[in-house]
Amino acid sequence: MFKKSMLCLFTLLFSLSVFAEGTGKKGPATFQQRTGEGLYEALCQSCHMPEGKGAHGAGYYPALSKANSNMVSSMYIADITMYGRNGMPGFGGLLDDEQVTEIVNYVRTHFGNDYKDALKVEDVNSIRVDSHEYVDMD
Repeated sequence: MFKKSMLCLFTLLFSLSVFAEGTGKKGPATFQQRTGEGLYEALCQSCHMPEGKGAHGAGYYPALSKANSNMVSSMYIADITMYGRNGMPGFGGLLDDEQVTEIVNYVRTHFGNDYKDALKVEDVNSIRVDSHEYVDMD
């Protein structure tokens, strides 16, 4: 199971180094992927699995399916995407508000989810804290 967690971490770091391009300033960096699906494939599926089923072992990677009651709240998912939680890193320094919106809406409409209340860019912007030390690739 440790190997699976290390593989997940390596894949995530590799994905970030391939797709991210730091801006040299605080706030979101430019990340080449723009669609929810592309962002999920680049950032999320190495830990949450291609079908969003999650994984258990040396680490816990929750499912992103309707079985996860946290998926009900788009703002909760946006907050975790931007700031991280437990072992998950935050991606607020790598993704702009539109990208966060895209990835949250993607996971909330795939993997058996059919939530109709789409997250808006303004919603993401309202939880972005300018003074937060976002992780970036610099």
